[in-house]
Amino acid sequence: MIEIELDGKKVEVQEGSMVMHAAEKAGTYIPHFCYHKKLSIAASCRMCLVDVEKMPKPMPACATPVTQGMIVRTKSDKAVKAQKSVMEFLLINHPLDCPICDQGGECQLQDLAVGYGGSKSRYEEEKRVVAHKDVGSLISMEEMSRCIHCTRCVRFGQEIAGVMELGMSHRGEHAEIETFVGNSIDSELSGNMIDVCPVGALTSKPFRYSARTWELSRRKSVSPHDSTGANLIVQVKNNKVMRVVPYENDAINECWIADRDRFSYEALNTSDRLTTPMIKQGGQWKSVDWQTALEYVANGVRSIKSEHGAGQIGALVSPHSTLEEQYLLAQLLRLTGSDNIDHRLRALEFVKTSGLRTLGRSIASLSTLQSVLVVGSNLRKDHPLFAQRVRQAVRAGAKVFAVVDVAPEWAMSIESAHVVSHQQWVQALAEVAAAVAQNKAVDAPVAVGAISDFAAQTARALLSGEQNAILLGNAAAHHERAASLLALANWIGAQTGATVGYLTEAANTVGAQLAKAEPQGSGLNAGQMLQAGMKAMFLLNTEIVGDVAKHAEWAKTLDAADMVVTLSPFQCNMEFSDVLLPIAPFSETSGSFVNAEARVQSFHAVVKPLAETRPAWKVLRVLANLLDLPGFDFNSSQEVLQKALEKTPADVDGLLPANLLSCANTASIDMSPASTAPLSASIYQLDALVRRAQSLQLTADGQVGIAKGVI
Repeated sequence: MIEIELDGKKVEVQEGSMVMHAAEKAGTYIPHFCYHKKLSIAASCRMCLVDVEKMPKPMPACATPVTQGMIVRTKSDKAVKAQKSVMEFLLINHPLDCPICDQGGECQLQDLAVGYGGSKSRYEEEKRVVAHKDVGSLISMEEMSRCIHCTRCVRFGQEIAGVMELGMSHRGEHAEIETFVGNSIDSELSGNMIDVCPVGALTSKPFRYSARTWELSRRKSVSPHDSTGANLIVQVKNNKVMRVVPYENDAINECWIADRDRFSYEALNTSDRLTTPMIKQGGQWKSVDWQTALEYVANGVRSIKSEHGAGQIGALVSPHSTLEEQYLLAQLLRLTGSDNIDHRLRALEFVKTSGLRTLGRSIASLSTLQSVLVVGSNLRKDHPLFAQRVRQAVRAGAKVFAVVDVAPEWAMSIESAHVVSHQQWVQALAEVAAAVAQNKAVDAPVAVGAISDFAAQTARALLSGEQNAILLGNAAAHHERAASLLALANWIGAQTGATVGYLTEAANTVGAQLAKAEPQGSGLNAGQMLQAGMKAMFLLNTEIVGDVAKHAEWAKTLDAADMVVTLSPFQCNMEFSDVLLPIAPFSETSGSFVNAEARVQSFHAVVKPLAETRPAWKVLRVLANLLDLPGFDFNSSQEVLQKALEKTPADVDGLLPANLLSCANTASIDMSPASTAPLSASIYQLDALVRRAQSLQLTADGQVGIAKGVI
């Protein structure tokens, strides 16, 4: 540690730190623009000039290394005069259009100009004008004349997103930040460039000119999309979600969020919202009140149970539903006499494990991996924030290996990729196991022929180092040989010391397991329900076209059912449903998601439910009461959560005990080729919200998903 004196206070910092780091530790603010704690140092804005004793001129705090005994003054006349001079230069070409700037009220330049700007400008020449650029449907570059060339957006693309989509062209007063050859910005993390921009040069295109920052209420929430569980600040005006930005949490999403977390709110305000209960009568949909709709459902359940037995009642539950909703529907079915419920909507094989299917390690630890084997995942698009963590590990020297069916474009260096058909994934993993067995002189779990170079490389990497992981992606979880892939991964993990886990697909895939939203005894899973055909089906947040494997077959099966009840915020499943119940999306209900590392995160509604929409946990509670089922006297979603997890209120939030994180599996390994390709949703087709977010659908990824018909 090195000790320096900062504004008269002694501060100890690590060797190699900059003066800016010492100031942060001491709680001293030094004005800056180009410096960002998560990005490399550029020292381009010079706003952080400070007075360092024995230095002839002011030095940039962000790029000046500390030395033992250094004396630094951040508020001396010399430092302040230098900072004011820099501010004068920055404002020379700035358009000074704060009254019409979308960044007004949350602009770093505006804030610092109050303290360091002059009352008038000495610059009388004509200001430069930069032409606007069209870079896609998410980011607006209409006012690039405001740009101060801090290069935060450029460095973010290079270092965090892994794709340098922006750069600086020309020199001097002609310098511009732009994409090259007129390209759009297509990164799945691009919206973070809006956050890191300290001025109003990069702004949100969907939010543009909709509200001023001081008009917005800010409420904390959790992302309902992938299994990261990114923490959000949802900004609201007049009971309407206007914008979503990240809430910093270094253990989960740091200060970043994916574009689908940021822009999917558009779906909350679409005309596609279901606003009143509806019943189909004579082939026509009619709006009814809640009492009529719920009594219709209750009478239908009683009738089908008495005529066909409770075994003819089933439910498909979206893993994007809250834990409370999943638990109550599972309880409702079981107390009715049915165990036919499943959340594994895209699975082709239904693996039984002795523990939770989780990541198997903390999310933060992905940044410190030394080697990782990814099986069946388009990591960058399936889990953008996990990919960002692994990207940081690669920058520090980690080796990444992949077994995939398409060459990975993960915006990071891949040590080796085994690109083979999904039919060969079990064989590829078996070869890695055989290579590990060969290195350790033990018996392999299954006999294979020749060991590929890829398998030999991967085995050596997993056997070296201490921070290694085997991660099974969405396609591996949905695979026709999912049990065999898991069994092989577990064997390799046990032999090498690598952790084994799933890059779980949805916001609450882990929570659905805790809620027991899958058969616990002799009940039917989703595949068996499709084969058997149910007389009554509940579809909770589930859209058959979009969420379910073999959706064409499911549509025929549901069309033949006596009663299909869809609980959704949107108008969907209308061709085969009999009842539509409008339930609240994540923004209009309280609830909990359990992310990939098994962290329980509860949240509150940020706006009131739209029209006649009701939180699903309340709808299910009332329906259970109409069916005279015991144990549904809950007054809050938190009471449901405590019952579901069998925990006291103080123990509900946070990581679940480590002994639940095992992925043990004793299934026999099936080496025969799979016949059906695993189904994985493309990045902007994952759930009902992103599918209805217009700006996301206009992106390159959105258009590719639509063109390929990828659900």
